[in-house]
Amino acid sequence: MNTPEIRMEILILISVNFFLILILFIMNISNRAKIKKLRNKYNKFMNGLSDVSIEELLDDCIVKVNTVISKNKDLEYQLNAIKRNMYYCVQKVGIVRYNAFDDVGSDLCFSIALLDNNDDGVVISSLYARDSSSTYAKPVSRGKSKYALSAEEIKAIDDARKGHVSNIYDA
Repeated sequence: MNTPEIRMEILILISVNFFLILILFIMNISNRAKIKKLRNKYNKFMNGLSDVSIEELLDDCIVKVNTVISKNKDLEYQLNAIKRNMYYCVQKVGIVRYNAFDDVGSDLCFSIALLDNNDDGVVISSLYARDSSSTYAKPVSRGKSKYALSAEEIKAIDDARKGHVSNIYDA
C-alpha cells in the first residue's frame, strides 16, 4: 500500500464525513426550529387565550354536559308525568248554540261538552227564557250519560268526540 493513496482515501472519507455531519447539523437545526414552533403552539393551545388551560376548560365542559344530561332526565320524567296527567284533562270540547224557545231569539241557549281522552267529562247546558235562565250539568262516561240527553247535548258530545268544533250557530 502506498501512503499517498491511503492519505487520499482518508482525506476523501474525512470530506464525506464532514459533509454528512454538516447536512445532519443543518437538519438538526431545522428540526429544533420546528420543534420550538410546535412547542410554542402546544403551550399556547394548552394555556388558552386566558389564564385557563384547555384541560380546565374540558373538565368544566364535561361537568356542564353531565349537569345538562341530569337536568334533561329530570325534565323528561316531568314531561312524562305531565303527559300522564293530561290524559285526564279536558282535551275535547264541543259546543252547540241554539234557541230553545220560540219567543226568545239570538240563540242564547247552549250545550257544551268537556271531555278527556277517555270521553269522560261533563256536558253543561244553559237554557235562557224571557224571564229565567237555568243551567244543567250532566256527567259523561265513555261518551254517554246515565241521564237523558237533549239533541243539542248529544251533538255537543259527538262534536267533542270527533275532535272538531262545529259551527256554534248550527243546531
